Amino acid sequence: MQPRSGWLVGGAVAAGVVVALSLAVRFGPALGLSLALGLSGGDAWLIPFGRDPARAEIVLVADGRELDADLYRPARPRGALLLVHGLSPVGRRQPDLARLARLLAREGLIVLVPQFSGLATFALDGAEVAEIRAGLRYIAGLSDSVGIAGFSFGAGPALLAAADLPSLRIVGSFGGYADLRHVIVYITTGAHEFEGRRYLQPPLAYNRWKLLALLGGFVEHDEDRRLVRRIAERRLANPEEDTGHLEEQLVADGRVVLALALNRREDQVASLLAQLPPAAREGLDRLSPLRAVARLSGRLLIAHGAGDDSIPFTESLRLAAAGGHARATILQTFHHTGPQPFWTSLRLRAQDGRSLLRLVDDLLTAF
Repeated sequence: MQPRSGWLVGGAVAAGVVVALSLAVRFGPALGLSLALGLSGGDAWLIPFGRDPARAEIVLVADGRELDADLYRPARPRGALLLVHGLSPVGRRQPDLARLARLLAREGLIVLVPQFSGLATFALDGAEVAEIRAGLRYIAGLSDSVGIAGFSFGAGPALLAAADLPSLRIVGSFGGYADLRHVIVYITTGAHEFEGRRYLQPPLAYNRWKLLALLGGFVEHDEDRRLVRRIAERRLANPEEDTGHLEEQLVADGRVVLALALNRREDQVASLLAQLPPAAREGLDRLSPLRAVARLSGRLLIAHGAGDDSIPFTESLRLAAAGGHARATILQTFHHTGPQPFWTSLRLRAQDGRSLLRLVDDLLTAF
């Protein structure tokens, strides 16, 4: 989660306080959490005061691999929630995610936030699903009421892991995806659609290098895989860097992956996907949770920013349509997983505020 700016500035603060007091009568603890999601770190003073729970560092084991994690444990727990971070170098310590974990723990939830090394290095290879299952088994030993919430590219593995655990009370997907092929089309061409309605917006160039990093793990040729990772790392650090000398050294499937990431034509995406090695095509299928959401037995809460430039909001609509107990909220003034500048639209901000408040209320009352 990476909010760019807060909801309340200047004279709007007084109005926000009045609204907050009235809403608190109905929603209580949900108010502070909805403010946490809607405010940037710089506006944290607007969040209701309270004593933060202690954070303990623990180590989980998943398929023989050790997994560092932060555990926030309240004095009187009433449930447990696993948070799955997205693509972020700092992973579990991303400031807004850590703040959300502390606030959830204030409201009586044991919160576990593991560090997923693949997601922290902009990779996605399926190992995350087993790691998430290990985290869910751990918190299931701490509470009878268990849930999970995944963010951005971490939401896909979270949904896949949750589909195999029928005892979960709540499953959350925030800024997540249904099918990675649709995400590839969107990142490279800006096009997306749902139920016959087509949308188009200019693609963000930086996202091409995130996509290249994600696809790099599927490259079968060893030297090409190394080169693709180097190209992605350098362009993510400096999008203007010239990596042509590295690109010229690609000799096998790395060329196809690079061509896919750099493609701008919608009519070329299917052909380029078909040229990927079989393991890559299978990986895209395996990591796409669309078919898995029908197996979720708990309540599925979905939220997505309409202005998301990494994953299109239509992916969340697709997830909701496939899930039996799903509720989708499209936030008109949010980008990927955080709010746009305050003055975008006061009316739309008010609507999003109500939607976010009800979403958080649903989350808390599930335990």
